[in-house]
Amino acid sequence: MEWQHKDLLDITQLNKEEVQHVFETATYFQEINSRPVKKVPTLKGHSVVLFFAEPSTRTKVSFDMAGKRLSCDTFSLAKSSSSLTKGETLKDTALTLQAMNPDGIVLRHWASGSAAFLAERLDCSIINAGDGRHAHPTQALLDGFTLYQEWGSLEGKTVLILGDIAHSRVARSNVILLTMMGAKVRLCGPRTLLPPYLKNWPVKVYSDINEACKGTHAIMCLRLQLERQQAGLLPDTREYSRYFGLGYRQMELASPDVKVMHPGPMNRGVEISSELADSAASLVLDQVASGVATRMALLYLYLTRQKQ
Repeated sequence: MEWQHKDLLDITQLNKEEVQHVFETATYFQEINSRPVKKVPTLKGHSVVLFFAEPSTRTKVSFDMAGKRLSCDTFSLAKSSSSLTKGETLKDTALTLQAMNPDGIVLRHWASGSAAFLAERLDCSIINAGDGRHAHPTQALLDGFTLYQEWGSLEGKTVLILGDIAHSRVARSNVILLTMMGAKVRLCGPRTLLPPYLKNWPVKVYSDINEACKGTHAIMCLRLQLERQQAGLLPDTREYSRYFGLGYRQMELASPDVKVMHPGPMNRGVEISSELADSAASLVLDQVASGVATRMALLYLYLTRQKQ
């Protein structure tokens, strides 16, 4: 497939065939990651800036590792070490970076729409690594790829997304990707942590975790986005854990081979029991491994695309 896209801002930019192509490309790179020598010269001579204005462990390190394994030069920039702390605008910081002629910028930023803002103004590829509450397309792609590796196809599977939906860019991107690939999506969480206008989403919404878990093939727990919440949405985390924390009781109601996921970082004992997070049903570490392969695929597709 000839890749046509300059930027990855949201899952809505992709169609089913393109998502499948990402999965197939990531499968190839996953094999490379299992070799004794994991470095290949695929992107030798290319460069990408990892511009993370928000804290990150998994996303930043996996993009850095993905680039280096493809022999791409990666340069990391955090808010604390950039001129943003001196009052420089995002636009001027980005234009400064573009003057250095990178092939791509991976951006994580607290403002929704920040990736699109840069994409409209810069010639290099912009890959959205999370913008505010809006979107996290690479996380959705790696989550989908994890399930694709497990099942071979997402068609007809039922996936429950559990927790703080209202503040989660991961949930928004996953709903789009999972339904596009043929899965049935359920949402469950406290009413105060569900977004408005859910009637427009292609999902079934539950307020009872036990009902929501019945017959599901995968359950994706979400981290409580405490840093994005306004005070008063939850009495306390103990009450959340009592009513919406995932444990073995709920697993018994799901499909016999149900899988458990979490984008991380996990609050053990709050969103998910520690025993369940470490169980054979958990795909949490598989998601981390899939993240490197998926981001290798994305860097390859976007940095080697035929420029118009």
